[in-house]
Amino acid sequence: MPDIFTCIIIDDEVDAIELLAHRLGHLFKNISIIGKYTTWEDGLQGLRENRSDLLFLDISMPGKNGIALLKLVPNLQCEIIFVTAHDDYALNAFTFSATGYILKPIDDEELSAAIVKALERATNRRNARQVTPISVNEKIGIPNNHGIDYINVHDIMYMESLNKCTKIVTAKGEYISSTNIGKFQSITSGHPFFQVHRSYIINLNCIARYESSLVVIMTDKKEIPVSRNVKNDFLKLFNDNF
Repeated sequence: MPDIFTCIIIDDEVDAIELLAHRLGHLFKNISIIGKYTTWEDGLQGLRENRSDLLFLDISMPGKNGIALLKLVPNLQCEIIFVTAHDDYALNAFTFSATGYILKPIDDEELSAAIVKALERATNRRNARQVTPISVNEKIGIPNNHGIDYINVHDIMYMESLNKCTKIVTAKGEYISSTNIGKFQSITSGHPFFQVHRSYIINLNCIARYESSLVVIMTDKKEIPVSRNVKNDFLKLFNDNF
């Protein structure tokens, strides 16, 4: 059963809210709408009182537009998708690290692409919140063509995807597993690991430096790229922990 994600919709047009809700119901069965608001005042209260994974926000509204509304909740922890009839706010919108900017009338393909990206980021955000300390002696199995190597989780510095295999790098050596990196994302869930790129999962305790060029440098001097779509989630976790 897929994970359920929650969302809030803020738009001054009731018909627009119901249309979007109808599209969401058909396209994504795992998204639950927990709030629908037609004024910026009610929307602000809803955002402050309810924690959601996604926010669908109109820009042009009476009183305050969507941009002004977001400035009132600077620590908002959700993925923002603007749904608007106006294309002249796009640059301002993306200063809030918006996941998408959908123009009305809504195109299902554009909406789906933005939501898929938002759900990926929301999943990373959830995983980051679930990080827990590792027992010193906790081990995981590294399956390969000859058997299984057992290593302490805290010894892993990072994992790198090699086609359908995965390279596991520790301070003591390297291991090549016949299991793909997606499986290791599941194995290390709940531990201080973060997938910064589709090809890399890193141990947060082995970070030496982050470069603004979207590169993280590990304690063994390895330079690892950071994907733009996880940059903000990664930096928040990085700042919280170091």
